[in-house]
Formats: sequence, C-alpha cells, structure tokens
Amino acid sequence: MTEPTLRQSQGVEHTRIYAVGAARGANVVPNDDLVGPIDSSDEWIQQRTGIITRTRAGADVSALDLATEASREAIAKSGVAPDEIDLVIIATISNVQQTPSMAAVVADRVGANPAAAYDVNAACAGYTYAVAQADALIRAGVARNALVVGAEKLSDVVDPTDRSISFLLGDGAGAVVIGASETPGISGTVWGSDGSKAGAVGMNHTLTEFRDGAAEWPTLRQEGQTVFRWAVWEMAKVAKQALEEAGIGPDDLAAFIPHQANLRIIDEFAKQLRLPESVVIARDITTTGNTSAASIPLATHRLLEEHPELSGGLALQIGFGAGLVFGAQVVVLP
Repeated sequence: MTEPTLRQSQGVEHTRIYAVGAARGANVVPNDDLVGPIDSSDEWIQQRTGIITRTRAGADVSALDLATEASREAIAKSGVAPDEIDLVIIATISNVQQTPSMAAVVADRVGANPAAAYDVNAACAGYTYAVAQADALIRAGVARNALVVGAEKLSDVVDPTDRSISFLLGDGAGAVVIGASETPGISGTVWGSDGSKAGAVGMNHTLTEFRDGAAEWPTLRQEGQTVFRWAVWEMAKVAKQALEEAGIGPDDLAAFIPHQANLRIIDEFAKQLRLPESVVIARDITTTGNTSAASIPLATHRLLEEHPELSGGLALQIGFGAGLVFGAQVVVLP
C-alpha cells in the first residue's frame, strides 16, 4: 500500500499593487490647538517634527470606519470585484476591541465575505508587514487577491498633556489591493525586531491595570531621543538592505515613502541613502501627522495624486516603530 501524498498549493510567480485608497480624519488640527496642555509652541513643534497640522476624526468616526472608506476606494480603482478578494489584512494598534478583528468586519462591509481576515499589530511597520504577508500568501497559492489596510484612530489613545508623542499623532487609513502580476511588483522584504528596546515607545499602562483602577486609560508614550537615534542610524541601514534585496540602487527609484514619523528623520534618511534629486520624497507628515500603520499608504495615495507621473515607477517604503519593529520593501507604484 502506497503512502498518501499531500497536495500543496502553488500560486503565481509575481504580485503587484493594483490601486490605493485613503481616508483621513475630517478635522484639521493645527499646532496651536495642542500647545497649551504641553506648554509648547507652534514653532517648537514645526522645528522638531515638521508638522504644521494633523488630521483627526470626530468622536462618531472609528478606525473601522476609516478602514472601510479607504478600502472601498482601493477596490473601486483596482478593477477587482469585491467578491474576488479572498484575503483581508489590517495593520492597526488602535482597534478598540481586542476581538473580533477589524479585518473580518471590513471584509463583510466591502463585500469580500467570506475572505480570510485578520489584524496585524506591528505598530508603524504594520503596513509593510501586511504587504509582505499578502505577497507571500498570493505567491504560495493560499490567496488570489488581497486587501491590505493600515488604519488608525490614534486620537483614542492620546493624552493631550503628554509632551513625548501626543502632538505627533493623527487619524486615517490607507488601503491597497494586491494581486497577480506578469512581472515582479513587490520585492523581498527586509524585516525584523528588537524587543530589548520595547520600552522606548508603547502604551504606558495595561488594560488590566485600568480595569482594576490602578491606572488611567492607557495612552501612547515614547522616549523621543532613543527612538530618533534608532530610526536615523539603524533604519537607514535597513533601507539600504531593502534596495540590495530588490537588486536596485537609489538612482533606480522614482519615490521614497518612509513611515511619516518625523520630518527630520525623513530628511536624514534621504542624505544617508544619497537619493538623487529626481527621487520624490513623501512628506505627508506636515499636514496629516503620524498615523502609525496608516502613514505609508496615506503618503503613497497623496504622492500619486500630486505626481501621477510616478505611476509604474519604483518606490522604497520602510516602516518602523513600537516593538521595536521594522520592515522595508521596494514596490512598483500602481
């Protein structure tokens, strides 16, 4: 009697991003609205971060709502019918329910039910992690078309009196549809983590401490200088590794789309990577703020709106944040 042989799935050789959708909080919040509780100034915030305004959602709008809006735009522009999407991955740190996943609800809302759906918690690297997973799962034959979303309502986890991070944060969601391609559209991902620096940025309390009355509602905090030095020096190395993994050089790029954490970090990246002037650099942070997992797709959406000629060009994207975690890959812009 012969032993049974398992059948393993095998998918397409290449994938690419078909389209991008976006949703920003409807309220434009200037620095002057935030400086009182942190004893700061508009000038100080602009000098330290590059942020002039940030977008935040109203009390009646959730991260789930933002994710749904961005997803609907991405699907409509992709040419893929909602019921042909069989995988939904949402990167978020601000889902106010531990379970069910935001992804399962969004899948149903956009008409992709019964797609496989789950959330990813990799902070500001979450979107690049989700892109890596969607690419791998489609090429493995586990999925055909994926909806990948970065969605955050960080105003739910902000302490307005905190000077370390509160003034940086905004609300929004960015979504992409990923599917098969005749040519490579997503390079290999360089990703990783350093949990020894877990205390550098994250929540200041646990939900059980809040439940037991031992702490106030958990909000985000960071050790600014620790995060800045790590981002500037270590993440520039990761960005260079991602270019090597993709088999290209800085001169081959059309755009550079880093996580929108801080304008000083973005500008230092550009110097260390020796990007030519022809490379368009995303600086969405100046008017959107830091939206964690949503920042890269939001910046991509704005870049393509303002520079449609970038379509079809190569973009280096890199995310990095709490964990500490990081992820970078080169993609062909839709």
